[in-house]
Amino acid sequence: MFSSLGLFQSLPCPERNNCNRPSCIFSHSLDLSSHHSLSILVQKAQSLPQTSSADVVTRAVPSKRPFHNIAQGPSSSSNAALSGPPTQRLRVGTAQKSVAVPTASHTSTGVPIIRINPAQSQVALPVRQAMLKTLYEHFVVLYDTILPLNPTLASEHALRQEEQVYSKSTKLTYRNAVINSIAALKRRPIPTSISHPSVGTEEDFVARAESRKKLDDLQVTRLLLKPIVMSLEAMETWGFITEVPEGLGGDQPSAEGKITQCDRCTQSYMIKNKPTAEECQYHWGRLFTHKVNGERMRSYSCCQKPAEEGGCTRGHHVFYESKAEDLHSRHAFSFTRPSVADTETDTALDVVALDCEMIYTTGGMRVARVSVVDGTGKQVLDELVRMDDGVEVIDYNTRFSGVTQEEHAQATLSLSSIRKSLDAFINRDTIIIGHALHNDLNTLRIIHHQCVDTAIIFPHRAGSPYRRSLRDLAKEHLGLTIQAGGGTSGHSSVEDSVATLDLVRWYVLNKLKPTAKT
Repeated sequence: MFSSLGLFQSLPCPERNNCNRPSCIFSHSLDLSSHHSLSILVQKAQSLPQTSSADVVTRAVPSKRPFHNIAQGPSSSSNAALSGPPTQRLRVGTAQKSVAVPTASHTSTGVPIIRINPAQSQVALPVRQAMLKTLYEHFVVLYDTILPLNPTLASEHALRQEEQVYSKSTKLTYRNAVINSIAALKRRPIPTSISHPSVGTEEDFVARAESRKKLDDLQVTRLLLKPIVMSLEAMETWGFITEVPEGLGGDQPSAEGKITQCDRCTQSYMIKNKPTAEECQYHWGRLFTHKVNGERMRSYSCCQKPAEEGGCTRGHHVFYESKAEDLHSRHAFSFTRPSVADTETDTALDVVALDCEMIYTTGGMRVARVSVVDGTGKQVLDELVRMDDGVEVIDYNTRFSGVTQEEHAQATLSLSSIRKSLDAFINRDTIIIGHALHNDLNTLRIIHHQCVDTAIIFPHRAGSPYRRSLRDLAKEHLGLTIQAGGGTSGHSSVEDSVATLDLVRWYVLNKLKPTAKT
């Protein structure tokens, strides 16, 4: 056995008199203190720059830290040295999920990247990125036909869809929620335009459905639209004919043999019955202003050529008349019929939306198709119009009218017969809705004083006489793309009349101040 070094002789034996060890390493002396504290050398904070040993003090650290009740408030400065480390602050409030903010960052394959602090996401960021990639791939497949014109659409919608799913799900339900979104994407029909119902995220669908329901539920009436009916002064300012012009009316249905100015190329020419040569060289698009290298330029929308260059299309010379006397001489104007005394037998509607398609003839621009829908958007009339005797078609203007020679050959009703058909739905009290409505009423030779024109209630920022196009208004306020033929398939008068009605509904819901009830 090794001899003891006596290292514990200064400590009393824990068992005292009950110790049975033959050679105990502890002390059994009765005069030893029963408690010893541990002494540690501590250097004062203010003595850090100095190295003198005189500033070294001894502080006693108890074997156990004293209990400090937080509810009693902060301890005094005298007890600060004896207190333990500061108590950890408790978090209050509910934890909030971090949401992925749309970003322009993409991988080399076009997949968007979630830019977010991983510690703030309840779902592992690699999992979210993998789900986002899957969503993006399915949006690419869905938007295959519209991506060439909208290359970032799939990326933007995938990022928004992932953000929406994450904000509504938990860590446990996130993956299944994304899978359900992908399954819904697979069930969507392939969109043909940017405004197709299949385009958008799930929240876009809900918002569109709510907006559409509000429009459909709104029943427009005469009383509701009374504040936006045009005054006679406004109608005259915007080109409406408010009184029957003087003269016999309809005595010169055709202007054949007359020298006039071409509406397309502005050259003078003689109106012919059946022109053979395509003498007119013109631009079918409109002039628009844009900047090139910082300079303002005027170009045509059809070919992007500057305004100074010659036309990009060849065709027949055509003419357009706007004077009331000239129009009256081709076909007589007349007022809409008065209302019937017995309102129960009157078939006229409170509100209709009307649109016409026009073609070029030897009698100027004449109506070739008329479409009317009621206040709910239901079609009540859609007819082709046969030209009056002696009037020959020069150009069907299919690019804009949508009327072809084959279709127009089936027309059986003349303009006079169409007017009688319109009398079944329209009387002098009926409110007629349209876009640039004076063109439609003038070509129908109708004089009517109860009109709502979407070109007027949605004014151009440059003011009169400029007008915003129906296509732009439908896109901005309704999210719809109409007249999408791109200059090839023409317009649809039914589609346009429904669009004007929906624009008026939108205006009533969002712009028209409610009148006080009495």
